[in-house]
Amino acid sequence: MSRDYRKLKVFVLADRLVLETYRVSEAFPAAERLGLQAQIRRAATSAAANIVEGSARHGTGEWLNFLNIASGSAVEAYYLAHVSGRLGFVEERESAALEQGYSELAGSLRAMSQALREKINASNRER
Repeated sequence: MSRDYRKLKVFVLADRLVLETYRVSEAFPAAERLGLQAQIRRAATSAAANIVEGSARHGTGEWLNFLNIASGSAVEAYYLAHVSGRLGFVEERESAALEQGYSELAGSLRAMSQALREKINASNRER
């Protein structure tokens, strides 16, 4: 049974953050195109893509695994946004907005993962 990722609030947020991350990272110095710019874009895209890929998995355990990977990518993107601001590659308000977005995404993914773990545990207790 495939889940429609487009209806998930975590996906909508992750997708918006991908676009915002790409927009903000355009201002990075040319010397960072293969460094921090590429890394923050990969982390942003990974968070959204793992939500999408996991939603197509049939088992709840598989879905949970992809949500955990997405959560790790969201935390990575949070840190990279923070570093980008500290290095002066982006304006402080843009860095803070990205950090806020990735913090919200990571929290939502953790909550969703916890709910799935509880579902798995309940299912195991019924056996």
